[in-house]
Amino acid sequence: MFKIGSHVGMKSPDMLVGSAKEAHSYEANAMMIFTGAPQNTRRKDVSDMNIPAGIELINEYGINDIIGHAPYIVNLGNTTKPESFEFGVKFLQDEIKRCDALGIQALSFHPGAHVGAGPEAAINKISEGLNEVLTTDQKVLIAIETMAGKGTEVGINFEQLASILDKVTLNDKLAITFDTCHTSDAGYNIKDDFDGVLNEFDHLIGIDKIATVHLNDSKNPQGSHKDRHENIGFGEIGFETMNYIAHHPQLENVPKIMETPYVKRNDDDKKGIAPYKEEIAMLRANKFDPELKNKLIENN
Repeated sequence: MFKIGSHVGMKSPDMLVGSAKEAHSYEANAMMIFTGAPQNTRRKDVSDMNIPAGIELINEYGINDIIGHAPYIVNLGNTTKPESFEFGVKFLQDEIKRCDALGIQALSFHPGAHVGAGPEAAINKISEGLNEVLTTDQKVLIAIETMAGKGTEVGINFEQLASILDKVTLNDKLAITFDTCHTSDAGYNIKDDFDGVLNEFDHLIGIDKIATVHLNDSKNPQGSHKDRHENIGFGEIGFETMNYIAHHPQLENVPKIMETPYVKRNDDDKKGIAPYKEEIAMLRANKFDPELKNKLIENN
């Protein structure tokens, strides 16, 4: 089955019900949610997330895969501020409980940044944190994300990701989120040699460790370390490669989640128009529509 979806919101008062309805409106059979705002760690109690009604709709709509995403500000790699590390550990312990309650199968997680201490120090600290966080009875996988390498990020190559996995005791509770934009921006030749990149990943980590693919085109060329997503087919990676990855036989059972930008009507448009229904349709049809952005604007 072709598993495709996007990030969707989860806001009061509808919460998970609203997430399911949004994903269904895009004709998606997978979706990704944050348990709260991506930029902060304020979270509602699970009793306020409208979970039973949401799960009922998810099943009715045939949404078979629910991915989560941890907030961006959690940084287990910070060795200079013990309070940041301790906060991150406590937040992730609570987040795992929320994910299990919501039926989230994998939580995409930015591993962190070394903030000047060097990648090795951060990798050791991240592994230490994950060893504190993970439990044998949790259901959700922590899916460490491939990173673009902006600032002092770690997880910017497969060796660093493999090192984190190797240092964690409950390795079976870890997985990888393979972000196409990030991996290209980190320097891997996603555009012209995806099979070669995937083979390298398989050799160092194992394809079976990929829990989800973040299917994002990139505004910047390979190796730019910028991390700026672009709509499918409109970026430096291009539709041919994006479509190839989406339908790759070795990733058939892996949900592909798009985090592509909303299309802006003009420079004053703060929110824009969600492109996901149209992008999903393009990928299902295996055909690029160069007028997608213009059509969205004309029709909305």
